[in-house]
Amino acid sequence: MTESRRHAALALFLLAALPVAAQVVPPQPEAATGREEKQAVFAQRHMVVAANPFASDAGLEILRAGGSAVDAAIATQLVLGLVEPQSSGIGGGAFLLHWSRAGQRVRSYDGREAAPQAARPDRFLDASGQPLARDVAIASGRSVGVPGAVRMLELAHRRHGRLPWRRLFEPAIRLAETGFPMSPRLHRLLERESALRNDAAARILYYDNDRAKPVGTLIVNTEYAATLRSIARSGAKAIHSGPIARDIVRAVGGNARPGDLTLDDLAKYRAVERAPVCGRYRIFRVCSMAPPSAGGIAVLQILGVLERTAFASAPPNSAAAVHYFAEAGRLAYADRARYIADPAFVAQPIAELLSPRYLEERSRLVGERSMGRAQPGAVRIARAPRGEGTETEIAGTSHVSIVDGRGDAAALSTTIEDAFGSRILVRGFLLNNQLTDFSFVPQSDGRTVANRVDPGKRPRSSMAPVFVFEADGSLRLVAGSPGGLAIINYVAKALVATLDWKLDAQAAASLPNFGSRNGPTEVELGTPYEWLAPALRERGHEVQAIDLTSGIHLIERVKDGWRGGADPRREGAARGD
Repeated sequence: MTESRRHAALALFLLAALPVAAQVVPPQPEAATGREEKQAVFAQRHMVVAANPFASDAGLEILRAGGSAVDAAIATQLVLGLVEPQSSGIGGGAFLLHWSRAGQRVRSYDGREAAPQAARPDRFLDASGQPLARDVAIASGRSVGVPGAVRMLELAHRRHGRLPWRRLFEPAIRLAETGFPMSPRLHRLLERESALRNDAAARILYYDNDRAKPVGTLIVNTEYAATLRSIARSGAKAIHSGPIARDIVRAVGGNARPGDLTLDDLAKYRAVERAPVCGRYRIFRVCSMAPPSAGGIAVLQILGVLERTAFASAPPNSAAAVHYFAEAGRLAYADRARYIADPAFVAQPIAELLSPRYLEERSRLVGERSMGRAQPGAVRIARAPRGEGTETEIAGTSHVSIVDGRGDAAALSTTIEDAFGSRILVRGFLLNNQLTDFSFVPQSDGRTVANRVDPGKRPRSSMAPVFVFEADGSLRLVAGSPGGLAIINYVAKALVATLDWKLDAQAAASLPNFGSRNGPTEVELGTPYEWLAPALRERGHEVQAIDLTSGIHLIERVKDGWRGGADPRREGAARGD
């Protein structure tokens, strides 16, 4: 049996299950819409893995034309904003990792949305000082942050692009004008959506007689094509000033629940290059995004704790493996809630949170029984003690993994926050609701919450685009996932599945999800991991079986090329030559 077939057999064993009774919580807003099993894809030169075949095809077209990994990421994102509008787009934000093989350097770019200058800490409190209901806060102009994706992609293109900026827009413009067939996933999510139907432009584009247009219906979005032509011609300033910017401000301020975004907010936004966070896991070097994303730190903390427990000796399909993984997750999520926020506003103890001494101390808290709810660790930071916020990221996100013909790589995690963002459509694209990633409560137990709303501040994220390197410094893995708060667990699971359990990229993406966000221990509904619930409860876990709708997209280095895997829970595809 070949290596690939052995991996596939193990994955099928883990996936073939009968449902068992379990406590079920409501699905994620970007909900499960079924599964389509996929096969690993091999390529010798270059590869793209994205959440929709049209987007993967666009990225591959650019790679074949001699484009760089960043060029392909831009083209892929522009198509995702068209065919997967619920997840990401030019009205949102993104984080990008870039690997230069020749320069042997990882660089990271922050295109996270920012709060308007008029934003105040009580933004999401009602007249009595209580937090607004999430659905009320999300579907409103007050939830819209300054979009950052286009500015960030433009910055990355200036540094790493090889094809002209305009060329990268051609696949998305062509598809927007000729139309794409309504996909089963988009149709199902539109059917479940109510607030989006209140937007007149969205209703025309996606609905017929108040029902989502049928699967296969050709969706033509000429307004999006015109917007892309403007950005292709003028660069990011086309969306941050001028007629498009005025329409954004008008739509946000004219919403039934108006926001306070201004032309000045849009004009002053800047993307930021940040130092990535990197750490060791066994023999490997792992790099990801720094704050304002908590994703990189939390993934590295989970791996660092696992390395210091008996996790390595636990079989992949065992209660022991889930136990150790969930306990490591509790500790990481506890620190995330207390410490991580926009570094321009709150001092970030990154070095201490990732130090061997600190990880050793935290790993000693992991025993044979669950610790229940973990408490944040004690770190020596210069400023006042911090309270814990009340935000809960929602799963309106996408991820793209790319390797080009030179061996350079891009890992792009991109988002509009909730499924369909703020439900405000402007010029053919949806605006984000990213400001609801801030804590609704600015103080807790008399202490300031690190991730509270402040003017110009970037909300905390869990996005975790990742590179993994071998001991000799060569690139081993490109990975990432959507999933809101659960992104951290999804990415960490994919890494241990490949690095520890030796699954290939597709088997790792297909493997059932599990973990804890410092609450119940979650196992994916309808998978064999449900069978582990009794054994986990014996260890003191509260177990919930729920839909865990990841979108893990992996590329791994193999002999003579690359192997890609796309998450079967979404419509993704790996493409390569």
